[in-house]
Amino acid sequence: MGGVSLPREFGYVILTVLGSWGTLMYLAVNVSKARKKYNVMPPILYSDTEMVYNCIQRAHQNALESYPSFLVLLLLAGLKYPKGASAAGAVWCMGRIHYAHGYYTGEPDKRRQGAYFHLSELVLIGMCLGHAGSLLGWGGRGWGRWGWRFFWR
Repeated sequence: MGGVSLPREFGYVILTVLGSWGTLMYLAVNVSKARKKYNVMPPILYSDTEMVYNCIQRAHQNALESYPSFLVLLLLAGLKYPKGASAAGAVWCMGRIHYAHGYYTGEPDKRRQGAYFHLSELVLIGMCLGHAGSLLGWGGRGWGRWGWRFFWR
């Protein structure tokens, strides 16, 4: 039974994990500032009167809700495609910030301008499928006709 060996470029994935943590901390700081501005003190999560505060809080909560699955996808995809996974992770971080700033307007529909972070999740899912296919011996140079290994390395 062999051990797990990480590709040298997995360092990019680690840096992306740290960047995603920074993204969540940025969103958390914005919630903290909004709490003070709109006088919504813990443990109250949402205000009955301050819609903008609720939008700021919701942007953060939404990111937290999807963060575990994002991390799993990033780490699994990064084992085989570290550079591609890191690039997708960086897009996720930028999209989350863009999504939040749209939400911060107090008009929830404007959050959709940053919803492109979902594309990065789909790319990570594709990489995970490629990794699984490669491990299972599906295809020649990775998974599928063109080979994920060629495309993402």
